[in-house]
Amino acid sequence: MIHLYGIPNCDTVKKARVWLEAEGHAATFHDYKKEGADPAKIAAWITAAGLDVVVNRKGTTFRALSDADKALAASADTAPALLAANPSVIKRPIAEHAGGILVGFKPDEWAAALG
Repeated sequence: MIHLYGIPNCDTVKKARVWLEAEGHAATFHDYKKEGADPAKIAAWITAAGLDVVVNRKGTTFRALSDADKALAASADTAPALLAANPSVIKRPIAEHAGGILVGFKPDEWAAALG
């Protein structure tokens, strides 16, 4: 089973969900806006994929953060709490699968990882 994390109105998340369905992959969806984000899970993603991969620095939410909050996003120790409080700053989507995690949606990478 694949666990997909994101925001339902995000275009990239929509593309990933359509792709998963078309490829026949069953997935559960975790909506950050309704269900929140778990700092411990975010910390595990940062450990697995790297801080620079998990933090979405290109979005408007990140750019609107204070300089102090941006500094918190630069540390693997403090970023999980900041990202949990501001889930739009988490790169989307994140897919947990039996072989690990995928961050962001790149069909070729997903096809290789998910078979």
